[in-house]
Amino acid sequence: MSRKIFGTDGVRGKANTYPMTAEMAMRLGAAAGRYFRRDGSSAHRVVIGKDTRLSGYMFENALTAGFTSTGMNVFLLSPVPTPAVGMLTTSMRADVGVMISASHNPHHDNGIKFFGPDGFKLSDEAEQAIEELAMGDIDPAQPANIGRAKHVYDGRFRYNERVKSTVPAGMRLDGLKVVIDCANGAAYRTAPEVLWELGADVVPIGTSPDGYNINAECGSTDTRAAARAVVEHGADVALCLDGDADRIMVLDETGRVADGDQLMALLAARWGATGQLKGGALVATVMSNLGLERFLEGRDLRLERTSVGDRYVVERMRAGGFNLGGEQSGHIVMTDYSTTGDGLLAGLQFLTAMVETGYKASTLVRQFEPVPQLLKNVRFDQTAAPLDEAAVKAAIAQAEGDLVGKGRLLIRKSGTEPLIRVMAECEDEGLLTQVVDGIVAEVQAVASA
Repeated sequence: MSRKIFGTDGVRGKANTYPMTAEMAMRLGAAAGRYFRRDGSSAHRVVIGKDTRLSGYMFENALTAGFTSTGMNVFLLSPVPTPAVGMLTTSMRADVGVMISASHNPHHDNGIKFFGPDGFKLSDEAEQAIEELAMGDIDPAQPANIGRAKHVYDGRFRYNERVKSTVPAGMRLDGLKVVIDCANGAAYRTAPEVLWELGADVVPIGTSPDGYNINAECGSTDTRAAARAVVEHGADVALCLDGDADRIMVLDETGRVADGDQLMALLAARWGATGQLKGGALVATVMSNLGLERFLEGRDLRLERTSVGDRYVVERMRAGGFNLGGEQSGHIVMTDYSTTGDGLLAGLQFLTAMVETGYKASTLVRQFEPVPQLLKNVRFDQTAAPLDEAAVKAAIAQAEGDLVGKGRLLIRKSGTEPLIRVMAECEDEGLLTQVVDGIVAEVQAVASA
């Protein structure tokens, strides 16, 4: 059976539209409860976190109903970052963790991400098993074995202490003025608290969620507000998180942006120099810039590439014994400290580099010169299959031929949105634009037909 509702990062879609309905959330909760409940005892636990979307209340209650119906005891964390759910799943000895979030998507979308008892996201096989259970008849618990639910009010404080413990002992951020953009999302209290406790002069923005403004003109996907704040406040650096705080973009004192590739280059070089980089390699996806690969090779380090999605990065890291990986989009995974991407943790690593080297952010955000890269997205009707059309296939074949020995091309369907992503890299920027625009035009033509 092929998976129908799980994508590259759990289940995601428009709230109150299949598959992101209250009914499906309840069925997924019951299915996951049945999958993880090993026996008939009452000692089984699930922790549930969420971001600040209005629909989070609905899905939180629906999941709770599903889990308790199969005998799972539910611990509700309220708004916390996604990495906090991974951490608390293990620290609270839970059987499963759930994060209700659509990450960087607009407020009208939502999603459900599952974590296993080890704090890592579930494998494809586990997700397929849960999906199959959800689509069938789920055995409920006997009346005497129905689960309970309770709120855990100190979850974010436990996470705060864990994140602070990753910086060198005794290190403080005194003298650093830091803009922190929380995207009106899950870290709107956590991130400013952590930075302030470490001694930074904090300029918080994107910290007034209303259920609708998550990721709206703020956060890692829209850094303009942070760029203005850096200049207006004379700040040293800006850290921009997304709605569930598992990714980050860093801005220097002038407002220039460093993406995930630049941050990974910085960390890989620092860790490689001190022997902390396990396996002498960084794990990143096929989207990462060729310039990053060349940067690592110049330091006798390797780039291990995976499919797009932080879960695939983590799977390769675990299989190969690597401890640093991530995505160009700002997911930075450090398995010495966390089981998934953690924007705040990565931001603290950048601030640590500033403190220890004495360099300005503008020096640290530009580790390598990227090869010109162009990425364009084409939205399409989910019932269509643009990449199967002959005209699109022909355009892709032509582009691949034009780029032989000059660059590379990557075409893929998004696993989280109805988008075709067209990306190319080439030193010849004229050719780069030509091949991307040619493919985009053909995809748009068939998508709108």
